[in-house]
Amino acid sequence: MSKLYRIYGSELSPYSVKVRSFFRYKSIPHRFLVRDADTMADYQRFAKLSLIPLVVTPEDEGIQDSTPILEAIEKRFPEPSTHPAEPAARFLSLLLEEFGDEWGNKWMFHLRWARTEDRLSAGGRIAAAMVARGDEAGRLAMREKVIEGMSSRVGFVGSNEDTAPQIEQSFRDALALLDRHLADRPFLFGGRPCFADFGIWGQLYEAWTDPTGGAWIERSAPSVLDWIHRMLWPRAEGAFEPLASLLPTLEPFLAEQVGALFCPWTLANEAALEGGHEELSVELAGRRFHQKPQKYHARSLAALRARYAELANDAMLDALLARSGCLAALRPRS
Repeated sequence: MSKLYRIYGSELSPYSVKVRSFFRYKSIPHRFLVRDADTMADYQRFAKLSLIPLVVTPEDEGIQDSTPILEAIEKRFPEPSTHPAEPAARFLSLLLEEFGDEWGNKWMFHLRWARTEDRLSAGGRIAAAMVARGDEAGRLAMREKVIEGMSSRVGFVGSNEDTAPQIEQSFRDALALLDRHLADRPFLFGGRPCFADFGIWGQLYEAWTDPTGGAWIERSAPSVLDWIHRMLWPRAEGAFEPLASLLPTLEPFLAEQVGALFCPWTLANEAALEGGHEELSVELAGRRFHQKPQKYHARSLAALRARYAELANDAMLDALLARSGCLAALRPRS
């Protein structure tokens, strides 16, 4: 039996590169396999859903969805740990990973498919992985097909004519906040990466590979750019910092991005799903944001709330979450 893990994914998938970076950090023997015509049969043997990434263990067990993959692999390979020892810091890492997966994906997906130059860049790279080398006409035709299909899906992540300025402003503001936070440390919680790093990094790495996102990052966020490169092959460079030393620059990000934008959005998403509504509408930082509700996020929110409930009313954490506007979203709706 091979001792290699197999990761089926795509270089253009933020969740695929997130998982690959995690495996690299853990020094787990693996192969990163592009899901294409050559690998599809093996992929379909293990995939329960048509999603990437898919991890196949040496025991031929298939695992899907990036967060459950990270959790399963962390149990198998607990060292080096990706969880801070402080319970409050550990939970904040999980909260920020969820933010990256759900709100950060709005940045990445919008920026990749909103402008012609970005669509052509991403569509061409996807097509190149799908069409035999040398078939230029086939590659160009596939590029147009990919662009048409993906551009029609931007609404699923909340990108539309009304929300585009909000998403782009959030991206630019997040870069500024993260750049200040990362100026004095290699990773978000200190000397080694945690779940928060992998979740947010996957989205920002993909944005950096596109023309618009890459230009904005390189022009305005040098510390974020260094972190993006560092996270391609992350290595422990020290210990996790005490939460108290992180908060001067981490708390503004929690308040302005997670508390002011993500948490109200997630509550509106939950309410829309419970009410059977076709659209959610919520005021975020003084602007109206609307989109179709996302069913998957309701499940991941339930898992995050369960993790929060395990802390049994941590007073310091609750005070921080209340100050930053995150607490209401983590408590079950009455």
